[in-house]
Amino acid sequence: MNPKDFPQIEVCFSPRDFYQYEDGFEVVVVIDVLRATSAICTAIENGVEGIIPVLTVEDAKAYLDKGYIAAAEREGKIVEGFSLGNSPYSYMDEALKGKTVVLTTTNGTKAIKIAEHKETVVIGSLNNLDALVSWIVDRGENTLLLASGWKDKFNLEDTICAGAIIEGVLLSKTFRSNEDSSIAAMFLSKSARDNPFSFLKSSSHRIRLRNLNLNADVKYCLTPNNLSAIPILKDGVLISQENFDKAIKEENGEKTDGENRVEL
Repeated sequence: MNPKDFPQIEVCFSPRDFYQYEDGFEVVVVIDVLRATSAICTAIENGVEGIIPVLTVEDAKAYLDKGYIAAAEREGKIVEGFSLGNSPYSYMDEALKGKTVVLTTTNGTKAIKIAEHKETVVIGSLNNLDALVSWIVDRGENTLLLASGWKDKFNLEDTICAGAIIEGVLLSKTFRSNEDSSIAAMFLSKSARDNPFSFLKSSSHRIRLRNLNLNADVKYCLTPNNLSAIPILKDGVLISQENFDKAIKEENGEKTDGENRVEL
């Protein structure tokens, strides 16, 4: 197979640049390492049924008033009137198993909403790095890694994560990559690989979170491969890969694992 015929994987540094990159990509992976996408992956891994990403605090408040469990974060802090923000540790709560949570964050949910019109939107982090790389390779479609950044600006941690993903995918030798943004992301990822926590010690958002006494969150979010969940957007709700695949089979009239497969 000619490498020119391989599916393409590239990195977009911020939502502001998304419209310059999105054409031709069927899959968008949204990345917000500190902390939204790490929290979403943690939630799904720990049995949360679904996450509804919304754009504004007002949207989240409207769901809260209807009786939904709702979480809101701005500037790294839980918004007044909400009991949940975007700390991954909040979503390890047994009480949230089987529940749906509405979520708005400063950067991550904004990036998800920007990309939601694309064919497939999935959630990436360092936490689910290897599982996500395998999923992308198996999927075999043109894939754009969208870094959420900080208020539409470039940030280090999302770019490092994107670089690690793209490097892993390219090792399969079944994808191609052409953009300078992707090359830069891979170089940054390689520089940070031995100790990402130390590499990011001067990054703007790590300083912001350190000032909020959230170092434990930062260490968790910078730990590769402590999760295997791959949240995928389906009808406006982020659900597990397993539930997504089951829903697609049901829509296509195929039998799922819970049904008899042999006619007697």
